[in-house]
Amino acid sequence: MTQTANILCIGSVLWDVIGRAASHMKVGSDVPGRITRLPGGVAMNIAMTLRRFGMSPALLSAIGRDAEGEELMAEAIRMGLVTDFLYRSDDLPTDVYMAIEGANGLIAAIADAHSLEAAGDKILRPMGDGRLGSLDAPYSGTVALDGNLTKELLQTISKSPLFANADLRVAPASPGKAERLLALMNHPSATLYVNLEEAGLLCQTTFDTSALGAAALLKRGAHRVLVTDGGNAAAEGTDGDIITHTPPAVMVTRVTGAGDTFMAAHIASEAQGMTRIDALTRASNAAATYVSGETPL
Repeated sequence: MTQTANILCIGSVLWDVIGRAASHMKVGSDVPGRITRLPGGVAMNIAMTLRRFGMSPALLSAIGRDAEGEELMAEAIRMGLVTDFLYRSDDLPTDVYMAIEGANGLIAAIADAHSLEAAGDKILRPMGDGRLGSLDAPYSGTVALDGNLTKELLQTISKSPLFANADLRVAPASPGKAERLLALMNHPSATLYVNLEEAGLLCQTTFDTSALGAAALLKRGAHRVLVTDGGNAAAEGTDGDIITHTPPAVMVTRVTGAGDTFMAAHIASEAQGMTRIDALTRASNAAATYVSGETPL
């Protein structure tokens, strides 16, 4: 291994294929725009942002040995990410995410993470075989965990002694997968990063503000939560104490990856010793910068 990792990013590492149009869109719209292909997936997005903030993230995921997988590996290495622990499959294709975004936000998306789901707990082998930890010496650093993992694998992680000493930072891949996080709701060291809709799904209701969502999640047994609400105030709740910060108003040019940017910026800020409010402020501002089309630093 050419560098030592100081955080693990476990979950989806794939290609993002994003179509963006400057006009408002609806079902059936056929408009001009731009189509890009970039490294993506929740775990990858978090890792790339952590790297920009000076951290050294290692990826734990499944990548095929197809042409797309080889290209994705080369990109990850070029960006300085630790790829030593990736599970490389000979028979599973590299996953892909496809989304359409208009001036009115995300129109539709399809996440093809079937290879990650099929690989299952094979991606976690480094946690127990001595490379990153073992039953006798579990990994004790920070782990960014992606809700693209199956419900069964998240349940396994929630009970596994291999993760007993880890600082778990958990995010759903999308509102459609938010309920998978219920397995980690009561984990004593898990921090949940969700948006307002996802907070409502976890609590089987809806909330008007991020602070209300955070309070409800804590009441349901969450150890710590961060709840975002687009351009409105974000909230962080720990031990019943809730703080908020409203991000600056910006022109929105993209949305895919904003939550991952928020989470990564918050983790990096805390790793650098920032206070709760400063870390929340920096994360909110970084997400706002991201959706404006700039690169957050």
